[in-house]
Amino acid sequence: MDIVLASASPRRQELLRQIGVTFRVVPSQVDEQVSEPMKPGELVEHLALAKASDVAAREGEALVIGSDTIVVVDDRILGKPQDRADAIAMLQSLSGRSHQVMTGIALVKGDRQLVGHEVTTVQFRPLEQGEIERYVDSGEPMDKAGAYGIQGRAGAMISAIAGDYFTVVGLPLSRTVQMLAHFGVHAL
Repeated sequence: MDIVLASASPRRQELLRQIGVTFRVVPSQVDEQVSEPMKPGELVEHLALAKASDVAAREGEALVIGSDTIVVVDDRILGKPQDRADAIAMLQSLSGRSHQVMTGIALVKGDRQLVGHEVTTVQFRPLEQGEIERYVDSGEPMDKAGAYGIQGRAGAMISAIAGDYFTVVGLPLSRTVQMLAHFGVHAL
């Protein structure tokens, strides 16, 4: 079966390869800004489906995988930082606290679609201002929701997680494998 990942994320690509899925990459052109207020779980599902549907409309009978990740702290949604100051502010808001990471996933093939999301709680240890600035200056957080990547340098900032680690990386593998099976794709 022709499988397409509607994301240019190298992390999502690596995770799909990890579970043995052969796929092509066709990044979505969806604008991630939404005009109506949504609960965080609804938002990641909405965006994942929009991305998958956008690519599916151009890819015929391919099975398209869309995904979206956000960080939620104090009922505030943190997407990707706009600039250095935004990244620093995000990391300061996470320092010494727990927050939720939500990743939505959508599979679309023709007129069939399946959508869901996972939530993982992440605890940051208290961070010093200097280490926040050094991390931001590394460039690593600039393309990541909440201004950090658990699989990179920020892993040293995290004291605990509750839930699926891969949800935080950007693609909940257990949920993905289960959803792919609904379309006759058996990963692993």
